[in-house]
Amino acid sequence: MDEATRTRVPSGGAPGPDGAPAPAPDRAPDRAPADGPRGGRGPRRAPGLWGESWRTYRMVAGMWIRSTMTYRVSFALTLVNSFCATFFDFVVILLMFGQVKGLGGFSFAEVAFLYGTTGTAFGIADLTMGSLQRMGARVRDGSLDTFLMRPAPLLAQVAGDKFALRRFGRVAQGLMVLVWSLCLLDVEWSPLRLLLLPVTVVSGAVIFGAVMVLGASALFWMQDAAEVTNAFTYGGNTLLQYPPTIFAQDLVRGVVYVVPLAFVNWLPALYVLGRPAPAGVPEWTAFASPLVAAVCCGIAGLAWRAGVRAYRSTGS
Repeated sequence: MDEATRTRVPSGGAPGPDGAPAPAPDRAPDRAPADGPRGGRGPRRAPGLWGESWRTYRMVAGMWIRSTMTYRVSFALTLVNSFCATFFDFVVILLMFGQVKGLGGFSFAEVAFLYGTTGTAFGIADLTMGSLQRMGARVRDGSLDTFLMRPAPLLAQVAGDKFALRRFGRVAQGLMVLVWSLCLLDVEWSPLRLLLLPVTVVSGAVIFGAVMVLGASALFWMQDAAEVTNAFTYGGNTLLQYPPTIFAQDLVRGVVYVVPLAFVNWLPALYVLGRPAPAGVPEWTAFASPLVAAVCCGIAGLAWRAGVRAYRSTGS
């Protein structure tokens, strides 16, 4: 075959008998289509919002934890300092019961139980969501823009940023008092009471966390109102450490129907202790803490989204 009659062979295949190029053979695709089966396992789905938020939070918080553990002696000292600082709140109760035998009709073990449940719940919320207190400063100086530019859920980034592992001292102190109170209490434990105890602590932590998100959402409009949020978080924790019988009934109704902090420990704890609910409050509310926590999370989520949409940066 000379050069004039030579047929150029395309990359698809060899020429046919009549000199025309044969059709290219079918080749298997390099990879399966995105919406087709892959290895018999079905399509690969993108993680949902909750999964992506948890992954982002875990990565950001893990980075700060590794940074903290680089200086182990410093971390140990700050942890002990956090433990001792919160323990002085309980020292006040110890000194009080050194002079009296009861407080509002509650014994020392019962007050310690109230202190332990709310202290542990608030400690967990403060450990996981305490960084939201910086939202006002981030909105004022425009540093929140850095988080908005990243392709990750904003709330998870802000909550995990500057994760302070030293706050675990508050959790440990509250848990220690709770265990001590359980050893002192004279309560006829039933399966329902045993189940209600961890549910109370977890639901209380979620309620406190939702209140923190609500407070952070308000900082989009009121950058200097962080202390208002602290009144409901730190102030609410101090309020719930004492029996409801020593407070005015209007205040008790307010933390039941307006800001539902009573569901953190008051209402379920009264059932565990075998005491009646406050006047005018139904007895079934002792088991409503998980439902109230879910409602608070929904409201906090809506408020956060509204705040993000209203954010206009610093303008500089």
